[in-house]
Amino acid sequence: MGTYSKELKSTARSLIHKGKGILAMDESNGTCNKRFDALGIPTTELARQSYRELILTVPGLSDYVGGPILYDETIRQATRAGVPFLKVIADAGMIPGIKVDTGAKDMASRPGEKITEGLDGLRDRIAEYYQMGARFAKWRAVITIGDGIPSRACIEANAHGLARYAALCQEGGLVPIVEPEVLIDGDHSLERCYQVTDETLDTVFSQLYTQGVAYDQMILKPSMVIPGKACPEQASVEAVAEATVRCLLKNVPATVAGIAFLSGGQTKEQSSAHLNAMNKLFSDQCTWPDTFSYALAIQQPALDNWAGKDSNVEEAQQRLLQRAKFNSLASKGEYSSDLEKQLAAV
Repeated sequence: MGTYSKELKSTARSLIHKGKGILAMDESNGTCNKRFDALGIPTTELARQSYRELILTVPGLSDYVGGPILYDETIRQATRAGVPFLKVIADAGMIPGIKVDTGAKDMASRPGEKITEGLDGLRDRIAEYYQMGARFAKWRAVITIGDGIPSRACIEANAHGLARYAALCQEGGLVPIVEPEVLIDGDHSLERCYQVTDETLDTVFSQLYTQGVAYDQMILKPSMVIPGKACPEQASVEAVAEATVRCLLKNVPATVAGIAFLSGGQTKEQSSAHLNAMNKLFSDQCTWPDTFSYALAIQQPALDNWAGKDSNVEEAQQRLLQRAKFNSLASKGEYSSDLEKQLAAV
């Protein structure tokens, strides 16, 4: 038993307890600025702070979100009234998390493939974030499907990085969110995505085992098994749900604390519908909760509505809360596309 074992188990359970999910708002400054640019919002620290304040102060957000994942800039910021974001999160009954990787970089001699960096100095960064109040962390690995890729070199290197990160997190008191993302970009079929996801998850859990990571003190953040965006044959909601659950049951140990899916470029409606189908059709087969850890699939309607204007904050917050609620319902198998129609009619 590690020093933080009881705390880690409790944190992992609390994050995804009874219909709650995790809100990913850990975009790097560069990514956030690109989204702002597209909407004519100033790409300044003040604008980023204002947007993140909008998200974290949504009334009732904790009914559907166990905790947000923050970026290094965000975890150090405060509201315009001077209240630290960490206090805002704690006062709302949520648990703060932090992205600790330093990004996916080009692999050496592997065109089209990425390796996530950030292991250097990670133990010290974890200690600082824990002291600040963070209680979980995230590390994203990127697996691209293409002509002759992913290679074993890419899958193994990224799985090893995820496992070393997870071990360091558990040593330092943070629940690791392990995120091996198989990208939705490309024209690959559902079957090809299954093959790659199967190999990736098998390798990730082999490495986690080797590094001594406690499964009941971690959360897996996988992509769904889904055809590439450019595939001429798109799969039904039920087919995506079935393939995803089948792949998880084959590779994920029963003791893992929970699964919080990424949306990975799906539309907000798709990501809710797929999650709902998994819970409605297969929840009796899964030993872990299946929930969400979405970014744009929750944030985008709010960001579009806000557009950098204080006068739009209240309505933008309502839109974000609505998407969080829909995904909470999906995590219990209680979402319906009729809800989208009702929302559109308002």
